Amino acid sequence: MKQGKSKKSGAMGANSLIPEVIYDFTLLTDDDLYMFNEGSHFQLYDKLGSHSVTIDGVKGTYFAVWAPNARHVSVIGDFNAWDNNSHTLRPRGQSGIWEGFIPEIEKGSLYKYHVSSQQRGYKVDNADPFAFCTQIPPDTASVVWDLDYEWGDMEWMEKRRNTNSLDAPVSIYEMHIGSWMRVPEEGNRSLSYRELAQKLADYVRYMGFTHVELLPIMEHPFFGSWGYQTTGYFAPTSRYGTPQDFMYLIDYLHQSGIGVILDWVPSHFPNDEFGLGYFDGTHLYEHADPKQGFHPDWKSYIFNCGRNEVCSFLISSALFWLKYYHIDGLRVDAVASMLYLDYARNEGEWVPNKYGGRENLESIAFLRRLNSEIYADYPDVQTIAEESTSWPMVSRPTYIGGLGFGLKWDMGWMHDTLEYMSKEPIHRRFHHNNLTFRMVYAFYENFVLPLSHDEVVYGKASLLSKMPGDNWQKFANLRLLYGYMYGQPAKKLLFMGGEFGQWREWSHGESLEWHLLSYEQHQGLQSWIIELNRSYRSEPALHEIDFEPSGFEWIDCNDSESGTLSFIRKSRSTNDIILIVCNFTPVPRQNYRVGVPRKGFWREILNSDAEAYGGSGWGNMGGMEAVPIPSHGRLYSLTLTLPPLAAVYLKSEVQ
Repeated sequence: MKQGKSKKSGAMGANSLIPEVIYDFTLLTDDDLYMFNEGSHFQLYDKLGSHSVTIDGVKGTYFAVWAPNARHVSVIGDFNAWDNNSHTLRPRGQSGIWEGFIPEIEKGSLYKYHVSSQQRGYKVDNADPFAFCTQIPPDTASVVWDLDYEWGDMEWMEKRRNTNSLDAPVSIYEMHIGSWMRVPEEGNRSLSYRELAQKLADYVRYMGFTHVELLPIMEHPFFGSWGYQTTGYFAPTSRYGTPQDFMYLIDYLHQSGIGVILDWVPSHFPNDEFGLGYFDGTHLYEHADPKQGFHPDWKSYIFNCGRNEVCSFLISSALFWLKYYHIDGLRVDAVASMLYLDYARNEGEWVPNKYGGRENLESIAFLRRLNSEIYADYPDVQTIAEESTSWPMVSRPTYIGGLGFGLKWDMGWMHDTLEYMSKEPIHRRFHHNNLTFRMVYAFYENFVLPLSHDEVVYGKASLLSKMPGDNWQKFANLRLLYGYMYGQPAKKLLFMGGEFGQWREWSHGESLEWHLLSYEQHQGLQSWIIELNRSYRSEPALHEIDFEPSGFEWIDCNDSESGTLSFIRKSRSTNDIILIVCNFTPVPRQNYRVGVPRKGFWREILNSDAEAYGGSGWGNMGGMEAVPIPSHGRLYSLTLTLPPLAAVYLKSEVQ
């Protein structure tokens, strides 16, 4: 920090009680400026934005903003009647950063940056890109704030490596804070961060999920974007409370043994005037050419990842949430849109790279640097890619040419499986490949199986409503889908409401249909998820070897006429083996022979058709002894009863 004789701006402004700007104090060293401009400064949150400091006993706020093409930048706010001539910032050399210290401006003050551009007389009042707190939308001012908080999750932080590791059970409950549970007695308002903490922690722990994944909580002006149109890359939305309130929520979840994953959106941002777009009268954060800088699907701007300062900004944002909010993982949205220059574009609507190809070389380099920096500083977290194409090595290390993510959503599995499950059982035998194709590529990446929010909106129907048949068959099909999903090698993700069978599509403006839990069928489905999570967490064979072929083995993947699949999962640490058999038809199959690799007793540990889950009660009387009759290339076999539209798990009791 530099300090010395005060040098003040020339104008007192509208409010003469507010001191003028002091210029000889700075948080930015010459090294900071150099690293920022070269794209290697990833702690910008400590340098840019607004920071409460004390100089020679005088309290105030230091402001710094990047606006290299500005002619004039001033801080306006409730402390100077929003007068854009009152508190002018000073440019710092050739860095493009404007800075200044204003005494007596403290926590809670509202402010923006008034930017007069060198281009065509353009003027705009911008929110602070580095603000820690904002006004509650639709108001758009930034708020001077601090990040002081006394954390109580040290035990979690010391041990979370075990919870987040690739051989651990990872069962993610994806949710939208604003619509999980509302208060109808108070205008149907959403729960606050603090109100949510105990309710959510108790529920997630009761259900047996290991992690919560929050749809983007970074500040966003349009509630209907669910947070994916982000304007505040360093500020949790103020709709539900303060930054400290959000810290309390995370702290409470951690102390309850639950990890927290945040959705994070570096792929695009909205064009609201107060936001990042056309920030200083030029295309500062976004590409200038709309063929590169404007997204045709989302009508939003695309970050220019070829600009060093933009990379510093985005990577600083990612690391910020890990450092100050103790986040356990980041799910990176719309990675495919970053990888391909022609994403959602027709011929002639995109600009090839320097080699004439469609690959976005700058974004690829950015993603690799992002993951390298995250895992260097936080090796006990995970980054998760929502990537919908066959781009190779998304979840492989950068040093072998991968993108460096820890995990990747298996969008192919989601699409194929839901397409199969939505068909009437009589037709499923013609689409058996939808179930089996996944194992051709299952170990190319570290996959998460996602039944996410995207599958229950925009006319796609809820998961329960997608299922064919009468009500009983719909519930049976959904229990079967979950049973099949939890048996597959991969981590799991389920969007809120799916765990108890919400009938209607998800609506961000309404609470989940919690009243449905007064009905036995919905209670049964919820109990099935609880039991799946319990077994998934307690049985190493179901989670230890998710990303290697050695953890999985088909028994029979070809019985399309009977509509069945059978396979085994294996453990590395205990030598356990679990057999999973799925019957995708409504016909009970008795005396169905399945080959097994071991003799002895095979105990039935899960059966989705059990009466406790709303099923018809078909089963195998707790298990059976393997007999020395060869089948499916194995020396032993079981003669099973396969319940209708059901998944059955049997565990070998011989080691």
